[in-house]
Amino acid sequence: MYDIKNVAQAFFPNESIISVDPLGNGHINSTFLVTTNINKYTMQKINTSIFKDVDGLMANVQAVTHHIRDMARQSGIDPTRATLHFMLAPDGNRYLNYEGDIFRAYIYIDNAYSIEKMENAEDFYQAGIAFGKFANDLSGFDASVLTETIKNFHNTVSRYNDFEKAVSDNISGRRDEVQEEIEFVRQRKEFTHMFVDRLNDGSLPVRVTHNDTKLNNVLFDKDTNLPTTVIDLDTVMPGSYLYDFGDAMRSGSTHAAEDEKDLSLVDFDLGLYEAFTKGYLSMCKDSLTETEIELLPYASIMLTLECGMRFLGDHLNGDTYFKIHREGHNLDRCRTQFKLVSLMEQNVDNMKAIIEKYAK
Repeated sequence: MYDIKNVAQAFFPNESIISVDPLGNGHINSTFLVTTNINKYTMQKINTSIFKDVDGLMANVQAVTHHIRDMARQSGIDPTRATLHFMLAPDGNRYLNYEGDIFRAYIYIDNAYSIEKMENAEDFYQAGIAFGKFANDLSGFDASVLTETIKNFHNTVSRYNDFEKAVSDNISGRRDEVQEEIEFVRQRKEFTHMFVDRLNDGSLPVRVTHNDTKLNNVLFDKDTNLPTTVIDLDTVMPGSYLYDFGDAMRSGSTHAAEDEKDLSLVDFDLGLYEAFTKGYLSMCKDSLTETEIELLPYASIMLTLECGMRFLGDHLNGDTYFKIHREGHNLDRCRTQFKLVSLMEQNVDNMKAIIEKYAK
C-alpha cells in the first residue's frame, strides 16, 4: 500500500508536503487535508466503483464551478469562496492516476465549517439560501452539456421498475414479510410518473441539479456564520430543481434519524419546511417556471418515496447496495421513509400554502 504523502507529492511536485490528514466523514470518497509550504488543499480518492465515468464527472464539476465563479465576480462576491476551485494534475489532467487509483484536489476553503446535525430552523433556512443561490446561479447554464454520471439517479419510474424487479426476484427470501410495504409502493405507482413524464415531454425544464442537498454539504463562514460554499459536487448533472428541493426536505424536515426503529418518533415539521422554503425561494423564485412552482409541494413526497423504494428493494435483494449495521437495517430505513411520506401527504395543502406564500 502506498503512502498517502507520496500521492500528495505527486500531485504537487513543486511544493513541500508538510502533512496529510484525514478530513470529514464521507462514505463514498476518501478525503484528506494536504498542507504544503505554500497552501492547503483538499485531496480526494474518487470511488470509481460508484463513479465509473471520472472524466465526465470532473468535466461536469469544472464547468459548473467555472460558471459559479464567473457569477460571483459579476456580483462582487469573493470567487475563491463562492465555489470549489479544482487543481489540475502535473500532466494537465483534471485528476491524478496514482498506481491505478484516481485522485483529485482543490484549494481548501479555510475559516469555514459544516453542520452535521441541525440544531434549529435557522440552520435549515440558511441551507435553503445556499441551495437556492446554487440553483439561481446555474439557472442560465445549459444542463445538456453535462454528463449523466449516474444513470437514472432520480428517475422515479426507473426506480419503481428496479423495485418491482427486486420484488419479483426475491433474492433474500424476505418478500412475504414485507407485503404491507410492497403494497404501499404499488399504491403510488402512477405518482412516480409525475416529474419524469413532464421532463420527457419538455413541460418541466431540465436543470443543473446538485442531487445531494444535505445540510452538511454547505460550508458556513466562521466569521459571519452565513453560508459561503455548496460542496460535494460529484452528483451534479442534468435533472430538476424539484429533486434538490425534495431531497433537502426528505433529510431536513424531520427530527427522526433516517433509520429510526420507533416510527412514533418520525415527524414532519412544517416549521422546518417553511424555513428552508423561505430561504430557497428568496434566492431563486424568479428563475423558476410556473410548472416548477406548481410541483414543488410534491417534491418532498417524491424524493422520500424514491428513497424508501430503494431501501426496500435493497432489503429484498439481500442488502447489496446500502451498508447495514444490523439485521433488517434497510427495512427500518424503508419504514421511516414511508411514515414520512404518509405525513407529507397529509400536509400537501399546508405545503402548497407555504410555497405560495414565498413564491409571490
